[in-house]
Amino acid sequence: MTAATGRSTGEPRAGGGDALLTDLYQLTMLQVYHARWMTEEAVFDLFVRRLPESRNLLLACGLEHALDYLEGLRFERSDLDYLERVGLFEDDFLSWLEDFRFTGDVYAVPEGTPVFANEPLLEIVAPLPEAQLVESYVMSQVHFATVAASKALRVVTAARGRRVVDFGMRRMHGRDAALKAARAFHIAGVDATSNVLAGKLYDLPVAGTMAHSFIQAHDSEPAAFRDFAATYPETVLLVDTYDTLDGVRNVVRLAEVLGPEFRVRGIRLDSGDLDELAKASRQILDEAGLDRVEIFASGSLDEHEVERLVESGAPITGFGVGTRMGVSSDAPSLDMAYKLTEYAGRGRLKLAPGKRILPGKKQVFRSERDGRAVGDAIALVDEDLPGRPLLRKVMERGRRLAAASPSLRELRAHARSELDGLPPGLFALRPAEPPYPVSISTRLEAYAREVAAEATAQETA
Repeated sequence: MTAATGRSTGEPRAGGGDALLTDLYQLTMLQVYHARWMTEEAVFDLFVRRLPESRNLLLACGLEHALDYLEGLRFERSDLDYLERVGLFEDDFLSWLEDFRFTGDVYAVPEGTPVFANEPLLEIVAPLPEAQLVESYVMSQVHFATVAASKALRVVTAARGRRVVDFGMRRMHGRDAALKAARAFHIAGVDATSNVLAGKLYDLPVAGTMAHSFIQAHDSEPAAFRDFAATYPETVLLVDTYDTLDGVRNVVRLAEVLGPEFRVRGIRLDSGDLDELAKASRQILDEAGLDRVEIFASGSLDEHEVERLVESGAPITGFGVGTRMGVSSDAPSLDMAYKLTEYAGRGRLKLAPGKRILPGKKQVFRSERDGRAVGDAIALVDEDLPGRPLLRKVMERGRRLAAASPSLRELRAHARSELDGLPPGLFALRPAEPPYPVSISTRLEAYAREVAAEATAQETA
């Protein structure tokens, strides 16, 4: 039971009403910027300092929601009334916020692009107060969606072409996560979601079978199977409510009763030793002449269990993956940062150990040989290095560019094309040896030293 996919839009737009979805210090800094007329152009980079130990790459995602927010950002009357009651803000500052809009430019890698440590996923160029305020919201959107897409990619890779369905909604961290993860999963290659609202909002394929409670509500398992198949003849029947192999035999009996009218498409295994049960179920079905009935598996699955089942030869044609993909249980967060790299035409950086910032506006170049990526280089924006530039302009003067809103189908195809061009070793579930090479251009390194020397001199003056 699925529906076709189309465009990525449909969810109510962010922005209006979300202006206060920020950290308090963003607003207190803004008041000082306003008072001191610190409104010159700033550049902020959004990047991941280091990959989780379990990841060889990340799949950039979440740009659509970040752009929605930027395009619609404004303070409502109720927001300003609340800030007045907080007692930290002057009247002239609150009056200034009434007309606050994002008027900057945004450069980003397209959603579905593989990225690596220290590479900008997104760069915002805007007056300092505007670029500062949006940090918390933009970072949260790109962070969450990138976590979700990157985890889903591992599951899809482990499935080796077998169908993967998102079953994670019920244990995910709220409505927003359940919806936006389903979108990110789809970009990463997941085939469908059980989340009906996500299906509506993003035009995703939706899929589902039945719950154990449906079986329990009937006087017998055969009666439950008959009732469900009468309404949904091409369904997938859940067979492990009581005894799993007896459940499979009840499917065989249903086929005998219905004869040519039997159109059940598959069975679902949700517990126990899925490898052993899948092989035994396949034997029962084949001996009954039901070789076209497929076996679908679910129940505490992640990429490692999916890989184990595939490598064992379990005759499973699809996987329903829930909690562990839904919350990215092994790597639920990234060391993501949003940092000022230029203000008023001068490069900016931090000198704190372990938290390096590369100054200036940047570009990332991906070099390829024989259709395969061989390494990336992070460079200053005006450099012309070998390779393909990854960052594209997606917003100008606060308005999204026409090419910045591809359909989900296009994003999914982009991800597949980009991934097909990476070294195969990056898709292993264990750390790649060697890791994918990312270098910093000679000019950028020299500029970083120059900016560091200036900052040190100013501190000691």
